[in-house]
Amino acid sequence: MIRYALICENEDEFEGWFGSSSDYDAQEARGDIVCPMCGSVSVRKAPMAPAIARRRGATDPREVMAAIARDVQAHIRENFEHVGARFAEEARAIHDGDAPERPIWGQASPTEVQALAAEGVEVAPLPAPFVPVAPEKLN
Repeated sequence: MIRYALICENEDEFEGWFGSSSDYDAQEARGDIVCPMCGSVSVRKAPMAPAIARRRGATDPREVMAAIARDVQAHIRENFEHVGARFAEEARAIHDGDAPERPIWGQASPTEVQALAAEGVEVAPLPAPFVPVAPEKLN
């Protein structure tokens, strides 16, 4: 896993985790990287200092990241309602008071995320390693 400090066109700063630098490049080219604060898809890498691993007692960052991802996935599965492709519609309904307030997760396109952000609906896109498998896709 590789962590990049990212910044959007509105100067919002956040970080993203990617399997490799080519994964970042591919997602950036497709417009799949979305600012969690404003929904902008115009995102670039921000300057950052290199991480220097310690020899003694060093932990493999991939193992640490995998453990964190498993914990986040479990928390989402246990505490959030999966609404699938209806995410944008359901988030908007909750925001407008037309549906009960509750934590949800699902899928939304970058365009839908931008529209939600423009409407003041708070959403937080999850990097791929943190997204749990949808219940309908489990064995």
